[in-house]
Amino acid sequence: MEEKKWWKEAVIYEVYPKSFKDSNGDGIGDIKGITSQLPYIKGLGANTIWLCPCYKSPWSDNGYDIADYYQVAPEVGVNEDLYELIEKAGELGIKVLMDLVMNHTSDEHEWFQKALSDPDSQYRDYYFFREGVNGQPPNNWRSYFGGSAWEPVPGEENMFYLHAFTKKMPDLNWDNPAMRKELYKMINWWIDKGIGGFRIDAILNIKKNMVYGTLEADGDDGLVGIQKYIINQPGIGELLSELKAQTFSRYDIMTVAEAAVPDEQVAEFIGPDGYFNMSFDFRAADIDVPESGEWYEPTDWTVNQLRDIFLTVQKEVQNAGWGATYLENHDQNRSVNKYLPESDINDITKKMLGTILLGFRGTPVIYQGEEIGMENIRLDSIDQYADVQTHHQYQEGIKAGLDAQYVFNTVTKRSRDNSRTPMQWNNSKNAGFTDGTSWFPVNPDYAKINVETELQSDNSIYAYYKALIHLRTVSQYKDTLIYGKFVPMFDTVDNVIAYKRQLGTQEIQFIVNFQNKRIDLDIDIEQFKVLMSNYEALDLTGAKLVMEPYQAVVLSNY
Repeated sequence: MEEKKWWKEAVIYEVYPKSFKDSNGDGIGDIKGITSQLPYIKGLGANTIWLCPCYKSPWSDNGYDIADYYQVAPEVGVNEDLYELIEKAGELGIKVLMDLVMNHTSDEHEWFQKALSDPDSQYRDYYFFREGVNGQPPNNWRSYFGGSAWEPVPGEENMFYLHAFTKKMPDLNWDNPAMRKELYKMINWWIDKGIGGFRIDAILNIKKNMVYGTLEADGDDGLVGIQKYIINQPGIGELLSELKAQTFSRYDIMTVAEAAVPDEQVAEFIGPDGYFNMSFDFRAADIDVPESGEWYEPTDWTVNQLRDIFLTVQKEVQNAGWGATYLENHDQNRSVNKYLPESDINDITKKMLGTILLGFRGTPVIYQGEEIGMENIRLDSIDQYADVQTHHQYQEGIKAGLDAQYVFNTVTKRSRDNSRTPMQWNNSKNAGFTDGTSWFPVNPDYAKINVETELQSDNSIYAYYKALIHLRTVSQYKDTLIYGKFVPMFDTVDNVIAYKRQLGTQEIQFIVNFQNKRIDLDIDIEQFKVLMSNYEALDLTGAKLVMEPYQAVVLSNY
């Protein structure tokens, strides 16, 4: 059996602070609200909390634009609130992960403000300030959110700064050793405060292939996507090795990278001596995103394609190191709305998705509300959406001449705001999230989908997730489900996602009928006992396993 590590045995619960629980009635979720709900997270069985950014920020991109790495955003509390959360969580055996954003800062960060005010200061080289060509940007890169990736510097002629994301998020220059040293100091400061580790944002962007002039455009806007020049560029390995040596490797912490890398590099990133403990793979979550990256033209994917992605990623990561698995997060819409026809969304199918996730090899991440089956929100107009990416994609669809209602329907289904709606605690006003006016609309379905209702039933989605987590973390099957080998099953049977986890002679099978019709599978069912099923009854007919529409079962040979 491979080496045991606490972070391999973790179940992560991701919290979006602004939308989790408001403790003071101002309509914004806060740190004290999270602390108040620690018993709920503990009750589910999660033992690690990942906090989305809660640093001081102007919130131009929901906190991923950091104005001060050392200060909690006043909208969600003060530093002492966070220290208390870390302490109280620790008393319950729960570790806290912080979100680490190091590709860029906010334009309101002290470094950038000093760089603007004094062109000769050391901080100018903390970022990418470059002269233009006859008043035009240094090149024709397009930012991730559309438009030029270069912004004119106010009050300076023919000078621009680089921003891969919004213009309020200038990119940091990782080729500057003084800047890197400042980041390492900050990382170690937070670890010394008792956090359990980091989820590292957009880390593949830190090394730039800086080219100048007019490059071949890939769109009607005359621009070319910046990702071709800043994602996983040559030389990034040296930077990541130094980052690990100066920070992470000195502590027993968890590091989760937002980094989808080619197969041949997986071991470098998440192998036994990799830069990080684990990373996320985007292929399944982004199965509906075409290569153009524009979500107003979703792909016509199939369950077989989804299955093949799941199985391929699991095998690739197993051969190289350790992974982090997820179906939902703050950058995705709700998984039930992504993976299922609207007519088939119900408690059965929600439990089915949970079964797939929690049997995988790797550290699972459950996003707030996933465990109670929260769904996408449907708002009336594009103006009601807060996500900058949603607005960009809407405008791109309109510019492409597509029908406005079609564009609205498709980009809002994929909007990141779907996962950022307030947590639904009960059926009282604002779903029990706040006593005030919520910063973002509460999904109207909170009357039937909420924590209080879920906790009252032994057959709820919450109860099912809790049972799956218990199976994985404290039952007699723990070692097999965490350290066991991943082996695909029935991988040529249409619309079936199945695999087993093996440790020695011990075997646990996860079998999912991902379609709205019954099927028979050849399994000598008498060799196994049923550990879990999302149906109350299971049809065991001789050597056949008869599976109902969207049925998921977990079988064990011991």
